[in-house]
Amino acid sequence: MKVAIVYDSRTGTTQEAARAMGAAFRTRGDEVTVQSVSEADPAEVSKADLICVGSWTQGLFIILQHATRATMRFLESLGDLKGKEAVVFCTYKLATGSMLPRMAAVLERKGARVAGQYKFKGATPTGDFMTYASSS
Repeated sequence: MKVAIVYDSRTGTTQEAARAMGAAFRTRGDEVTVQSVSEADPAEVSKADLICVGSWTQGLFIILQHATRATMRFLESLGDLKGKEAVVFCTYKLATGSMLPRMAAVLERKGARVAGQYKFKGATPTGDFMTYASSS
């Protein structure tokens, strides 16, 4: 399976989480690319079988959490995703608010089936994601 993981990272935490996610998929034998939103080509990402997009959490302590503008612009720039599976993820310190459902909604509007919404408090993917990665 071809897996594209795209992230926006300010301090490196989200980048490390994306790389760890990629390693989990590679152990299954998947072909994986891990790129920042500034490097990734939306047309190429749209061709993947599984598309994972993540952001660090912006906001004011525990209110107004949202994905970065760069992440949302990237999501909007993706092509038709009908028949594709997708995952959204974020890294956070205190709270995530409704940022993951908002990110997922963009992918669903483009035709993707969002199979997971994962939040990581730090750079290590949680057990829920690891379960998904080993079973999908």
